[in-house]
Amino acid sequence: MQELIYPPFPAPVMPHPTAEMPSDKISRSTEMVPVVDMSGEVVGQASRQYVHGGSKLLHPVVHLHILNRFGELYLQKRSMKKDLLPGYWDTAVGGHVDYGESVAEALFREVSEELRIFDFNPVAITSYVWESPAEKELVNVFACVGDFKPSPDGDEVEEGRYWSFKEIEESLGKSVLTPNFEGEFARIRKDLEALL
Repeated sequence: MQELIYPPFPAPVMPHPTAEMPSDKISRSTEMVPVVDMSGEVVGQASRQYVHGGSKLLHPVVHLHILNRFGELYLQKRSMKKDLLPGYWDTAVGGHVDYGESVAEALFREVSEELRIFDFNPVAITSYVWESPAEKELVNVFACVGDFKPSPDGDEVEEGRYWSFKEIEESLGKSVLTPNFEGEFARIRKDLEALL
């Protein structure tokens, strides 16, 4: 897990004001995320819209993989309301760290919001940088094992279910799973199997 190091005073809002874009034109939405360097030091804050708009500002996210006692992995189908990859199957829980939050606080908030799970014991697996045409994320990956009965939030998650590893393998490269999930699954599969 890449813990965040916040400055003692609020970090500057990005993008920085210029003559072409004065401060009153910079979005300060209610959903601000930290902008970080590779060490986790918070160097700024930006709106979620801005970090998804091709700015390539590195911002932290959390992912949780949920395994059941049968060795199946819970996946969520992304809501059709999502701005990125609606309708694709993805990691059980994934979300942004809000400005001012720690990675752990964001993880527990996202899990409760998306799946209504409040009692779980996450294991930190890895952190890595994921870059797509739209954004650049510092991904903090966790996993947990248990007899969970997720209750997906209809706004964030279309549906969810447990998948066998074989079923996941058969869906790779077929535009069923998000590219991020496919890459992450390959990266951490052995770590997930070691938890069983």
